[in-house]
Amino acid sequence: MIKRLKQNLLNHIFFSAALIASLLAALYWLAIAPDRYVSETHVIIQHTDLAGGQSMDFSSLLGGTGGSRPDQLLLRDHLLSVDMFKKLDASLNLRAHYSNSERDFLARMFPKDLSIEDFHSYFLSSVSIEFDDYAGVLVIKAQGYDPKTAQAIATQLVQEGERFMNGMAHDLAQEQVDFLEKQVAQMKERVLQTRQAVLAYQNKKGLVSPQATAETIVAIVAKLEAQRTDLQTQRSALQAYLVPGHPSIVQIEQQLEAVSRQVSLEQAKLASPNGKTLNSAVEEFQRLEMQAVFAQDVYKTALQALERGRIEALRTLKKVSVIEAPNLPEDALEPRRFYNTLVFMLAAFLLAGVMHLLAAIVRDHKD
Repeated sequence: MIKRLKQNLLNHIFFSAALIASLLAALYWLAIAPDRYVSETHVIIQHTDLAGGQSMDFSSLLGGTGGSRPDQLLLRDHLLSVDMFKKLDASLNLRAHYSNSERDFLARMFPKDLSIEDFHSYFLSSVSIEFDDYAGVLVIKAQGYDPKTAQAIATQLVQEGERFMNGMAHDLAQEQVDFLEKQVAQMKERVLQTRQAVLAYQNKKGLVSPQATAETIVAIVAKLEAQRTDLQTQRSALQAYLVPGHPSIVQIEQQLEAVSRQVSLEQAKLASPNGKTLNSAVEEFQRLEMQAVFAQDVYKTALQALERGRIEALRTLKKVSVIEAPNLPEDALEPRRFYNTLVFMLAAFLLAGVMHLLAAIVRDHKD
């Protein structure tokens, strides 16, 4: 009889073990496991930014656009980072909360002085941050052994997340402003140098505007040419009825010679083979003035870009808008006692069945 009982026990040892394990699991989940409260919040990132090339108006300052998927995934990554965990631990003393000796050994963090990496892993098992593709929101769930702690964790995650997103956006905008300020300073120095070069050239040549001087000389030459033409006409008319040595003809010829000599002198000021004439001065002055005008235009463009950058730096805000505020839970949603017990029992008996089948196969091969 005893032998037969032992044989039956051996035949059903796996199911017996599964039954005992299930009873122990049921005892733990239904009576021992501490309550864990879950605080849930839904957030979305909204930001306003001044698009390049757009004019500034009050409607754009007041308007906002929804956050993009990359921003929200970036926020999720930061909220789950070790840096964020350290901030939460420093302000909420999570180490003492999760390692409280009032919790059972399996639920609490043990030992209390876990390394930061192991503690962070334990913390991640109590926090869930998922991105809902359909709704486009971040769903944050924080667990705690009391309602206030769970709500405090969720609330601080939202606050620190907004501070992080704004800080990152402002830092980037400030870097752009700093770069533009350096460019403006360089452009300003370049403008001053080009203007000084123009002034130095004017002082060197003793001319305010070589172009205007050249135009004046051209006008003088044209007037002298017209005067010489008139004198030549008068001489031809007198030669028709006066002898060549007549005083009137001699006087006109002297005037013609003086006018021609003056024309040659004025034309020599404009151009000559040695190159040191007014036309070369005009060319060099125009080149210096063109450089000064170009530098001034670039400086104006840089100033406009700087002003746009400063406006963007002031307006680059990424607000973590709370769609559903972190709630103060009244009922403990975790652990799911009956669900966990049922799942454990099914898994235990399934494993026992597999082991029993394997043992039967082994016995058949021995026989």
